[in-house]
Amino acid sequence: MSAEEIRALMSAPGNDRLTWNTPLSEEHAATLVAACAPAPGARIADFGSGWGELLMRLVEAAPGATGDGIETDPDAVTRGMLLARERGLANRVRFHEVSAAAYSESGYDLAVCIGSSHAWPGGTSEALKALRAAVRPGGRVLFGDGFWEREPSPAALEGLGAEPGDFGSLLELIRQAEAVGLRPLQVTVADQREWDLFESAANIGRGERWTLENPGHRLHSGVREAVDARRTGYYGGYRGTLGLAYLVLGA
Repeated sequence: MSAEEIRALMSAPGNDRLTWNTPLSEEHAATLVAACAPAPGARIADFGSGWGELLMRLVEAAPGATGDGIETDPDAVTRGMLLARERGLANRVRFHEVSAAAYSESGYDLAVCIGSSHAWPGGTSEALKALRAAVRPGGRVLFGDGFWEREPSPAALEGLGAEPGDFGSLLELIRQAEAVGLRPLQVTVADQREWDLFESAANIGRGERWTLENPGHRLHSGVREAVDARRTGYYGGYRGTLGLAYLVLGA
């Protein structure tokens, strides 16, 4: 039984039922787009874009705006290119199958990174430095990253496979942004409903649906075990402890 195959079956990026690969509602997304306020003709980059749903919403919000999605997952890139064609954005949204840390183009009006700070060896601090360097003076950054809503319990840490020092408080996250010259314009966090819907639709939901549809498959028991472990880790561990903040920042 292949652990890699099981992870792929439960992977959120491969789930076409998801609009976002992050805990985010339509209303919250619209709030973020409005706060980023891309101007006509804006150049936008999304580091770790996935299939580029948020990138496309931002491009659609500004006449003549263009977007670059930086993503290493080929399946997500394929889905993103298809979505861009379907929405008439093929000439305005491009995808680059390269790691966020390796992408060096700059001068953007807006740089986005949601849940992908791990792409940089230094994590959050290095991601913020790179995003600051990617935008022109006066540009904006939309940064989504984790933080502890409360002190993590042993069960929360076990469910995430995390250490206490992997995240700080929300204020500490804001201070990290300020330390690299980014000023907070708007700070919001994913609410519990957004988290519950994301976890139910993504890894847990996808794996559970797969086991129901494939009862005789050789990976069936392994996937079910993985689903049960994820469900226990979330509902019995990090639910209400791990937060996701969305910071709209001015450079």
